[in-house]
Amino acid sequence: MRIEELRLPKGARHRPKRRGFGTGSGHGKTAGRGTKGQGARTGFSVPPWFEGGQMPLVRRIPKRGFHNRYRIAYQVVNVRELERIEADVITPGILLKEKLVEKETSPVKILGEGEIKKPKRVVAHQFSAKAIEKIKKAGGTIEVIGDRK
Repeated sequence: MRIEELRLPKGARHRPKRRGFGTGSGHGKTAGRGTKGQGARTGFSVPPWFEGGQMPLVRRIPKRGFHNRYRIAYQVVNVRELERIEADVITPGILLKEKLVEKETSPVKILGEGEIKKPKRVVAHQFSAKAIEKIKKAGGTIEVIGDRK
Protein backbone atom coordinates (compact mmCIF):
# COMPACT_ATOMS: atom_id res chain seq x y z
CA MET A 1 0.00 0.00 0.00
CA ARG A 2 1.27 3.45 -0.93
CA ILE A 3 0.50 6.77 0.73
CA GLU A 4 -1.57 8.04 -2.17
CA GLU A 5 -3.83 4.98 -1.84
CA LEU A 6 -4.83 5.79 1.76
CA ARG A 7 -8.49 6.72 2.16
CA LEU A 8 -10.72 7.46 5.14
CA PRO A 9 -13.20 4.66 5.91
CA LYS A 10 -16.76 5.11 4.69
CA GLY A 11 -18.81 7.21 7.12
CA ALA A 12 -15.79 8.88 8.72
CA ARG A 13 -16.67 12.28 7.23
CA HIS A 14 -20.04 13.97 7.55
CA ARG A 15 -21.42 16.63 5.26
CA PRO A 16 -21.99 19.92 7.11
CA LYS A 17 -25.58 20.74 8.09
CA ARG A 18 -27.01 23.15 5.53
CA ARG A 19 -29.24 25.17 7.79
CA GLY A 20 -32.00 27.28 6.33
CA PHE A 21 -31.91 25.70 2.88
CA GLY A 22 -35.53 24.64 2.53
CA THR A 23 -37.60 21.88 4.07
CA GLY A 24 -35.63 19.18 2.22
CA SER A 25 -32.47 19.92 4.22
CA GLY A 26 -34.14 18.86 7.45
CA HIS A 27 -33.25 22.26 8.93
CA GLY A 28 -35.36 24.55 6.81
CA LYS A 29 -37.73 27.39 7.69
CA THR A 30 -36.38 28.40 11.13
CA ALA A 31 -32.97 26.71 10.60
CA GLY A 32 -33.00 24.87 13.93
CA ARG A 33 -33.49 28.10 15.91
CA GLY A 34 -37.01 27.41 17.14
CA THR A 35 -39.55 30.19 16.73
CA LYS A 36 -39.50 33.92 17.43
CA GLY A 37 -37.52 35.59 20.21
CA GLN A 38 -34.02 36.58 21.26
CA GLY A 39 -32.54 33.15 20.49
CA ALA A 40 -33.78 33.25 16.89
CA ARG A 41 -31.96 36.50 16.09
CA THR A 42 -28.55 36.90 14.52
CA GLY A 43 -25.66 37.50 16.91
CA PHE A 44 -27.58 36.14 19.90
CA SER A 45 -25.48 35.17 22.90
CA VAL A 46 -25.87 35.51 26.64
CA PRO A 47 -22.99 35.21 29.10
CA PRO A 48 -22.79 31.90 30.98
CA TRP A 49 -23.69 33.61 34.28
CA PHE A 50 -26.92 35.15 32.91
CA GLU A 51 -29.90 33.76 34.82
CA GLY A 52 -32.72 34.82 32.54
CA GLY A 53 -33.26 38.19 34.19
CA GLN A 54 -33.66 37.01 37.79
CA MET A 55 -31.34 38.53 40.40
CA PRO A 56 -27.95 36.85 39.79
CA LEU A 57 -26.44 34.63 42.46
CA VAL A 58 -23.44 36.94 42.89
CA ARG A 59 -25.83 39.78 43.84
CA ARG A 60 -28.11 37.66 46.06
CA ILE A 61 -25.28 36.64 48.39
CA PRO A 62 -24.10 39.25 50.93
CA LYS A 63 -20.61 40.73 50.67
CA ARG A 64 -18.07 39.54 53.22
CA GLY A 65 -14.49 40.22 54.16
CA PHE A 66 -11.97 42.92 53.48
CA HIS A 67 -8.94 43.15 51.21
CA ASN A 68 -6.18 45.47 52.38
CA ARG A 69 -4.73 47.07 49.27
CA TYR A 70 -1.63 48.24 51.18
CA ARG A 71 -0.62 44.77 52.44
CA ILE A 72 2.98 43.81 51.66
CA ALA A 73 3.29 40.15 50.65
CA TYR A 74 6.66 38.98 51.97
CA GLN A 75 8.45 35.85 50.81
CA VAL A 76 9.36 34.06 54.04
CA VAL A 77 12.55 32.14 54.76
CA ASN A 78 13.26 30.43 58.08
CA VAL A 79 16.57 30.56 59.94
CA ARG A 80 16.79 26.76 59.52
CA GLU A 81 17.15 27.22 55.74
CA LEU A 82 19.94 29.82 56.13
CA GLU A 83 22.09 27.22 57.91
CA ARG A 84 22.62 25.15 54.73
CA ILE A 85 23.83 28.11 52.63
CA GLU A 86 27.64 28.17 52.40
CA ALA A 87 28.03 31.94 51.83
CA ASP A 88 28.96 34.22 54.75
CA VAL A 89 26.76 37.04 53.45
CA ILE A 90 23.17 36.04 52.64
CA THR A 91 21.24 38.42 50.39
CA PRO A 92 17.89 38.09 48.57
CA GLY A 93 19.89 37.38 45.38
CA ILE A 94 21.59 34.38 47.02
CA LEU A 95 18.24 33.17 48.37
CA LEU A 96 16.90 33.34 44.80
CA LYS A 97 19.84 31.29 43.47
CA GLU A 98 19.30 28.70 46.22
CA LYS A 99 15.57 28.62 45.24
CA LEU A 100 14.42 29.62 48.72
CA VAL A 101 12.47 32.55 47.26
CA GLU A 102 10.63 32.68 43.93
CA LYS A 103 10.68 36.34 42.86
CA GLU A 104 13.47 38.86 42.92
CA THR A 105 10.99 41.75 43.07
CA SER A 106 9.06 40.72 46.23
CA PRO A 107 10.48 41.63 49.66
CA VAL A 108 11.99 38.90 51.87
CA LYS A 109 11.26 38.31 55.56
CA ILE A 110 13.40 36.06 57.76
CA LEU A 111 11.50 34.06 60.39
CA GLY A 112 12.93 32.34 63.47
CA GLU A 113 11.98 28.67 63.03
CA GLY A 114 14.93 26.27 63.42
CA GLU A 115 18.49 26.85 64.56
CA ILE A 116 21.57 28.52 63.07
CA LYS A 117 25.06 27.71 64.32
CA LYS A 118 27.45 29.49 61.91
CA PRO A 119 27.85 33.28 62.11
CA LYS A 120 26.42 34.91 58.98
CA ARG A 121 25.59 38.40 57.79
CA VAL A 122 21.95 38.29 56.69
CA VAL A 123 20.51 41.03 54.47
CA ALA A 124 16.70 41.12 54.07
CA HIS A 125 13.74 43.50 54.05
CA GLN A 126 12.34 42.39 57.42
CA PHE A 127 13.18 40.08 60.34
CA SER A 128 11.08 38.56 63.11
CA ALA A 129 12.23 39.12 66.71
CA LYS A 130 13.14 35.42 67.13
CA ALA A 131 15.16 35.44 63.88
CA ILE A 132 17.18 38.48 65.05
CA GLU A 133 17.82 36.80 68.40
CA LYS A 134 19.00 33.51 66.84
CA ILE A 135 21.24 35.11 64.20
CA LYS A 136 22.92 37.37 66.80
CA LYS A 137 23.27 34.46 69.26
CA ALA A 138 25.22 32.54 66.57
CA GLY A 139 27.55 35.56 66.19
CA GLY A 140 26.01 36.87 62.99
CA THR A 141 24.68 40.29 62.02
CA ILE A 142 21.53 41.52 60.32
CA GLU A 143 21.00 44.28 57.81
CA VAL A 144 17.58 45.67 56.90
CA ILE A 145 17.04 46.70 53.25
CA GLY A 146 15.02 49.95 52.97
CA ASP A 147 12.60 51.26 55.57
CA ARG A 148 9.28 49.42 55.10
CA LYS A 149 7.22 50.92 57.94
